[in-house]
Amino acid sequence: MNIEYIVKPFDGLTIKELYKILRLRSEVFVVEQNCPYQDMDNKDLKGYHLMCYADGELAGYTRLLPQGISYQEASIGRVVIAPAYRGLKLGKQLMEESITACTSLFQNPAMRISAQAHLQGFYNSLGFEPVGEPYDEDGIPHIEMLLKQATPVPVDCSISG
Repeated sequence: MNIEYIVKPFDGLTIKELYKILRLRSEVFVVEQNCPYQDMDNKDLKGYHLMCYADGELAGYTRLLPQGISYQEASIGRVVIAPAYRGLKLGKQLMEESITACTSLFQNPAMRISAQAHLQGFYNSLGFEPVGEPYDEDGIPHIEMLLKQATPVPVDCSISG
């Protein structure tokens, strides 16, 4: 399987890329998780969009936000792997690419995420530590997690747009 990662600012996305991103986010976060919420929160306009393609198909995605948009720190959110590509260990690669891209784009900042609580162990394995107590977000238990400073990982992360 040929895996490619592409990072673009919002204004660099094509209409088709944006459609595929929003469709995937809706498919998983709204339909699969049965969680009606306002996904389009205007933060997309201020962020970067990391797309993971497997053999030319959108297999995963994250939204990368600079400091001061969601948190004092940079953040990685809307982390998603398409159902057809789960079980292939793409989630770890996707997050490693996201951490590397944030490090490059935002000058090696600390990073904060709002993680679904059942994925805390996964994010711990990437260096994130829980901050505060678990909380309910749209009916799903979450916990904030912090990566104090990323260790650059040598990966091929082409940033375009």
